[in-house]
Amino acid sequence: MITINNLSKRYGTQEVLKDISVTFLPGSIYGLVGANGCGKTTLMRCICGFTRPTGGKVIIAGKHIGKDVDFAPKTGILIEAPGFLPNYSGLRNLLILASISGGADRQRAINVMRQVGLDPANSKPVEKYSLGMRQRLGIAQAIMEDPDILLLDEPFNGLDKTAMVEMHDLFQALKANGKLLILVSHYTQEITENCDIVYEIVNGQAVRI
Repeated sequence: MITINNLSKRYGTQEVLKDISVTFLPGSIYGLVGANGCGKTTLMRCICGFTRPTGGKVIIAGKHIGKDVDFAPKTGILIEAPGFLPNYSGLRNLLILASISGGADRQRAINVMRQVGLDPANSKPVEKYSLGMRQRLGIAQAIMEDPDILLLDEPFNGLDKTAMVEMHDLFQALKANGKLLILVSHYTQEITENCDIVYEIVNGQAVRI
């Protein structure tokens, strides 16, 4: 569970987020929508611990992010463009990440690539991947360590209709397994078709729609 209490974020004189209070529960898919620059990604960064709020707090599994722990525990993250080593294959990239964290093995990396529709035997370097393939690989790295929470920023970016249906099915399966997912997009239709509850960031505040 994620509990956000009176969260605000200011950059200089600009208040991007204003007194946001909301709770996200396991076994559900939540959506955040809003215009570019409205604060969606800033809110996600505050939740996962990449950005410290100016005021308020984020509590995940009873832990105050930024005080009890630096970063959100048991959380898979895809924020902005996924970054990979361009000269290595998708599988090699996942194996490198797994070796750093110790949270997954080779077979798990192979399995999640297949889950997102990528061929783990494909030796093509990531620099030659299409935008959609990079996005699939980004989702694979987010789910690789079997996190309880998934924070996915623009997860449908670059995906064709077939891939979007596949991701929809994957997200529903993760939800059925009790995962908590938060999806961000500036395309409201993509979010409403995939999420149980949707919030729009308007003037720095989260409004349920």
